[in-house]
Amino acid sequence: MHKLLRLLAVLALAFTLAAHSALRAEDAATTAAPAAPVSFPDAETHIYRAAAPEPVRLHVFKPKDWKPSDKRPGFVWFYGGGFVRGTTAQSAGWARRAAKDGMIGIAPDYRTVSRWPDVNASHCVADARAALRWVQDHASELGLDPERIVVGGSSAGGHLALWTAITKSPPGLPESEAPLFKPAALLLSCPAADTSKTSGMRGDRFKLLLPGFDPDSYSPLQNLDAKMPPTLLIHGDADVTVPYAHAVALHKALTATGNECEFITVPGGTHKFSTELPEWKAKVPILQKAFLEKHALLPVSPQ
Repeated sequence: MHKLLRLLAVLALAFTLAAHSALRAEDAATTAAPAAPVSFPDAETHIYRAAAPEPVRLHVFKPKDWKPSDKRPGFVWFYGGGFVRGTTAQSAGWARRAAKDGMIGIAPDYRTVSRWPDVNASHCVADARAALRWVQDHASELGLDPERIVVGGSSAGGHLALWTAITKSPPGLPESEAPLFKPAALLLSCPAADTSKTSGMRGDRFKLLLPGFDPDSYSPLQNLDAKMPPTLLIHGDADVTVPYAHAVALHKALTATGNECEFITVPGGTHKFSTELPEWKAKVPILQKAFLEKHALLPVSPQ
């Protein structure tokens, strides 16, 4: 009997160790950083920030009838990933669709924790603002109007999109990288708008070593300008990754100061509603296009 019990104990220990090993392998696979595209065959690639181990790029998708003399509206889309992961493979499709509609589509990369050492979420905000500033500074080369650039993003990308529309630079970020003009419109999908200590989440990912640093200073919801661009906000009411309540608070804050915020709720939608609910994958671009038509950003007149 004792031998049987010892054998069972050994087997249980072996099973436990194997299970832990499998979990560690699964965690490693989940957190491993996928390779980011260095270029796309149908886009121009530009470096907007020198960095190590690789520079930070953005990819520009132009309409087929593009001319250097054009002054088209631009469309910038930031991918999500919790400020930790993600690549422009997720945002290139949005920029491509914009180019098909006659806009200049732009998919910027930004420094995420999984691909750049010694960075945190504040670097993501810095890169987002610098990317829009680079596009505006090079507007004449790209054939776009620097005052008619639409900026959007999902999840953490929505957080970054909001920061391109806020005038003041967050602590530690240079004014020289601040956008020259606000976006002409914001398109937000489940945005991580609240990263404050009291009501938000993931504020600990903004770890600046500044005297008296307050992570709330990097939370868009607490730092909105009185005047913000017209905003299309789409959020699932079953989202537990970025709580639906954060979108409700963002809508309330924007409209309280007289800004336009068209708030669309996805019934039963989680953080991945566009893949889990196929009808919304088709519906979101239609809603966005209608919003841009409403604000005379579509259809495009190249001049």
